[in-house]
Amino acid sequence: MKTTLTLTALVVLLLSAFPHGLRAQDADGVHAFTMKSIDGEDVALSAYAGKVLLVVNTASKCGFTPQYASLEELYSRYRESGLRILAFPANNFGAQEPGTNEQIKEFCTANYDVTFDLFEKISVKGEDIDPLYAWLTKDAPFPGDIRWNFTKFLVDAEGKVVARFETKTDPLDEKVIEKIEGLLNE
Repeated sequence: MKTTLTLTALVVLLLSAFPHGLRAQDADGVHAFTMKSIDGEDVALSAYAGKVLLVVNTASKCGFTPQYASLEELYSRYRESGLRILAFPANNFGAQEPGTNEQIKEFCTANYDVTFDLFEKISVKGEDIDPLYAWLTKDAPFPGDIRWNFTKFLVDAEGKVVARFETKTDPLDEKVIEKIEGLLNE
């Protein structure tokens, strides 16, 4: 009887600590999701376990589109140390990503020599928000709606979001570099 009561008390305590329940996304972070590559292949984000990630919503016809060059430079500089960049094109802001996945891939390759990982176009806000971005903006640390293209989430090797950088913060900004280097040196 005492063991049953203790177990019940533990369950009540856990439920009060996690009012929405402890979901896989909460335990595994970004690694709990599977996304489609720009070529339509399933990619389990758990395949990036052990890597530091910069997750970015992108667009090809935005005033911040030149950040693709900064993202590529950042990737070139730190990929051997374990950084991966995951770009998710989105057409949520001013119709600035109108192209197909094939057109987006061609644009990124031809204009910015992108070698980091591109994923298929998704929605990062609104009723059709992709589950990854629903989690990033509501349940992960640093919640809040995506306000524009090129919002960046920094994710540690265990899949946990550790920082968020808004649109105007260039990927090569000193505070981004400092956080990335700190994670890569852990």
